[in-house]
Amino acid sequence: MLRLNVDMKSSATMSIGEVAGHFGLATHVLRHWETMGLLSPARAAAGRRRYGRSDLYRVASILLAKEAGLALTDIRDILTTADVERRREIQRRHRDELARRIAEMQAALTFIEGGLACDYEDLTECPNYQSMIADRISMHAP
Repeated sequence: MLRLNVDMKSSATMSIGEVAGHFGLATHVLRHWETMGLLSPARAAAGRRRYGRSDLYRVASILLAKEAGLALTDIRDILTTADVERRREIQRRHRDELARRIAEMQAALTFIEGGLACDYEDLTECPNYQSMIADRISMHAP
């Protein structure tokens, strides 16, 4: 679980290498996110990026959204839009896609578990297997 240093003063900053190391990322990932408009760290002397507490929260938000399967463009839109309905539209679309994928994976798990529970030497002779096959055939009937 990610724990941000809550003692980090709001004025304290970190380099791109420190932030990348903190999150287990390559520095080029943070640079890419910046070019996509996901991050906008402050610049110090000589143009070096300096990341503050709000940037760390933003990186953590991006990582959570990526783990949820969102594309970077959707993450950018969710994090930057002031249009609540637009944000919800993106999230609904993604929720529906996740629900579809979860249902597919649940069906796959049921199929595998059915095979594991079958004691027949020939899986195709197993009544549970035959039932699943019959269901699949009827699903695609004209």
